[in-house]
Amino acid sequence: MKENGSVKGRFIDFAALTEPENTGMADIESLYKKEDGKILIEITLSSVLQLFNSFDPAPFHEKELDSAAEHYIVETVKDFPQKTPFKIIIYLPPDIASTERAQKIPRAIQNHFEYKVLVSDRKFRSRLRHGRGSLIIGLSFLTIALLARQLVSTLENHLLAQLFADALLIIGWASMWEPITVILYELRPIIQQKKTYEKISRMEIAILPSP
Repeated sequence: MKENGSVKGRFIDFAALTEPENTGMADIESLYKKEDGKILIEITLSSVLQLFNSFDPAPFHEKELDSAAEHYIVETVKDFPQKTPFKIIIYLPPDIASTERAQKIPRAIQNHFEYKVLVSDRKFRSRLRHGRGSLIIGLSFLTIALLARQLVSTLENHLLAQLFADALLIIGWASMWEPITVILYELRPIIQQKKTYEKISRMEIAILPSP
């Protein structure tokens, strides 16, 4: 639920996750505070555990970030040009902000996004292998189809042979659709997502008491 520029819910003070399509960059920047030229990604929590997936059994510093927190951070970074500098600030109640667990939050966030980088890298390699395999199969079918079509063209009154050659040609071109889709359309978004995760994993993160 959106209210006064914030998302009200489990996270107390998230900025709006989405803006109208015609919102300019200047309007987007006006939604965020700046410090030393860096856009501030501010998150206000009532407890440390709000930031993490409560079902993750991993040790605290290795816990998976809550999906809402991850989505907010990632989408904020995507709203700006690649070279825009950011700083993440986590606000906690004063009696919690200075605790040892709270001070481990920056490393936990970095660990989470470093892991996401590894996942993106594995996904990229997997889709690339699939694309290469599909390309080899598609080119093989296409080559056979072209050779068959050329052979049939030297024959006379072989309608069935001509239909078979045309069918192979159609299959050959159809089989090229998958590798073209993977190589031209699927790999680039994965690379962009990986770059976003890498950028977040290197961001400065501060833990401050709630104002």
